[in-house]
Amino acid sequence: MDNKKFHNNLIVSTSPHIVTDEDTTKLMGTVLLAMLPALVASTYIFGARVLLLAAVCIVASVGFEWIYNMLAKKPQTISDLSAAVTGLLIAFNVPSSFPLWMAVIGCFVAIVVIKQLYGGIGRNFVNPAITARIFLFISFAAQMTTWPLPRMAAKTDAVTGPTPLALVAGGASKADLPSNMDMFLGFTGGSLGEVSALALLVGGLFLIWRKVISPAIPCAFLGTIFVIALAYYKGDFNMAIFHLCAGGVMLGAFFMATDYVTSPKLTKGQIMFGIGCGIITMAIRLWGNYPEGVSFSILLMNICTPLINRWSYKSYVKGGAK
Repeated sequence: MDNKKFHNNLIVSTSPHIVTDEDTTKLMGTVLLAMLPALVASTYIFGARVLLLAAVCIVASVGFEWIYNMLAKKPQTISDLSAAVTGLLIAFNVPSSFPLWMAVIGCFVAIVVIKQLYGGIGRNFVNPAITARIFLFISFAAQMTTWPLPRMAAKTDAVTGPTPLALVAGGASKADLPSNMDMFLGFTGGSLGEVSALALLVGGLFLIWRKVISPAIPCAFLGTIFVIALAYYKGDFNMAIFHLCAGGVMLGAFFMATDYVTSPKLTKGQIMFGIGCGIITMAIRLWGNYPEGVSFSILLMNICTPLINRWSYKSYVKGGAK
């Protein structure tokens, strides 16, 4: 054998060198499977339009990725299912009545502007679906804050109503708030991905069981929210549970803050990341102008991820963390 030819074909790369059957397609497929309980719950709660909205977002996201790769003469990457996951997450972040054409704009921002223009999967520095959600919220505030009532909760002729967090922000008494059980099951207003804490919890635990995500970020995120709420409401356990079940906490903690690309790599950094998300979320909920702060908290912590990675790596080298 020609030794020169042989050595020229060797690929040398930095560690770790891991051999595994998992690839991006399998991981993204598992995430889609984990989101299925929430999709089924949302369809039951709000009706068949949920499926139409989810389908449009998935098709638009995959389509934009295919078109971009074609125009840029890059290899097609739609088979890795990451665009499909982003599309479904965008659908989970809007109300069931959200206009389809607006949702398509959100998909364009996520896939083309945030993901592809920065080099594609693995190179975006913020979560595409989170950024699209904030873009849509700023651009189409009225449509993003019009919440259809669940079918089982509509006791009047009204078809829309405030979310539980909007009620709290408006100064509603505890007696006027929905029960924690209603929020846990999903019988309240909100976006597709914030109405059933139970369905999202099932999906999140499935991802942890399959070792697709680490429990560090969700536990730190949820734990911080619980502790801050418990302290703010002077030991009121019900209100602490309320803040865990209300809004997009479960969706954010399990499906968005855990994004491989935009979250820290080491456990110590992941815990810091989750705590930061929890603090910012509760700061916005309790003292900010918006009733919800999950999206903003994850976006801000995404920006801090390189610094957290640097700090946690130095700590790891010195023997302080793993």
